[in-house]
This record gives sequence, C-alpha cells and structure tokens, in this order.
Amino acid sequence: MKKYAIILAVMLFAACPGGNVAEEYKLPQPLQTNRSIEECLAGRRSIRSFASDTLTTEQIATLLWAAQGITDTARGFRTAPSAGATYPLKTYLLTHQGVFLYHPATHKITLVKKGDKRVELTVACWGQVCVGSAPASIVLCAVPERTSQRYGERAMRYVWMEAGHAAQNILLEAVALDLGGVPIGAFNDKALAKLLDLDKSTIPLYVLPVGIP
Repeated sequence: MKKYAIILAVMLFAACPGGNVAEEYKLPQPLQTNRSIEECLAGRRSIRSFASDTLTTEQIATLLWAAQGITDTARGFRTAPSAGATYPLKTYLLTHQGVFLYHPATHKITLVKKGDKRVELTVACWGQVCVGSAPASIVLCAVPERTSQRYGERAMRYVWMEAGHAAQNILLEAVALDLGGVPIGAFNDKALAKLLDLDKSTIPLYVLPVGIP
C-alpha cells in the first residue's frame, strides 16, 4: 500500500521550495465501482480499527463527492437531498497533511490549516481512539441560516436530516471502495469549531473517520 501514500503526498505537497502544502487542489473525478447499492447496504458496519495506509487521492475525491458532489451541473443539485436546495452543509477533510474545505461546485479542496491535526480532533471527540488512527476524517458542518431564511424554525430539523443523508452516502461509498468508516456525534462543539476555524455562523454536526479496515 506504499504507493497510496506516495500518491497522496504528491497531491498534498506543492512543487515549491520546502515542500509546503499548496492552498488549493483540483480533485480527480470520482471512481466508478462495481458494487451494487444492496451489497453496500448489507455490508455497512461501523468500523473503528484502521490500517495505517494512507488513502489515495481518488478514494478521497470519491468520498467527498459522495458527501456533497454535484450530480446536475445545470441546476447545481448534489448527491444528498437538501430542503429547498438551500445546501447548508460544509464539508471538511482532515488528513496527516492538514485541514481542508471541500468545494462541490469545482470539485476541489482548499487548505484551512497545515499540519496533522488528528490528535486535536481526537481530543475534540472526547478521546475516541478511532479518530486518531483513521488516515482521513470527513467533518460535516452547517450554516443553518441558509435554510432558516426559507423555513424558519423548522430549518434545523431539515439541516440534521441533510447531514444524515450525506453521512450515509459517505459510509456506503466507503463500503463500495472496500474501506470502512464510523459516524461520530459525540464531540466538544467549541473545540471542534476552533480546530476547523469555523465562524459563528457555522456549526459542526458529524465526524466520520474513514480508512482501510
């Protein structure tokens, strides 16, 4: 699996003096698997033990696309349904190289923080070991105002539903890619928000460590 680590290192390090992490990366197109949805549903389990192997750029790109990727370029519709197409979710990626924000419209990620923050993420998740051992974690956050402007006090229930849709997409895609993942809802909101540099309009909702079982 060493080639996987090499591939991801090429992606996450810019060709510049000192090997600094670049600010922006265009992701490859999502992979096409041969697994049926029924097989993925039957095989989905919460996996909390991961190999140390780094995920490939293609695997990461596919997981992020499954979470919030564009499926209708004309109308901007995404993989997960959203109340009134208000799309309150923001998707973050944490790897040993740093914290990144996923941009669905352009299928790219941008650097938020450089460096391995998985220990900090583990602490924010109340010391859950699987968080620190996973090569990648996807964190779903939301800007509730995007939905509340249209739906008022009902907005939060729609936001929570949408986070659940996106999380299940990630977990099923992980099965399709022969990976494993686990949904985590137990974390310190303030600590996680600080780690991701969230502004006051954005709240963390879900942490999903993913890796090779």
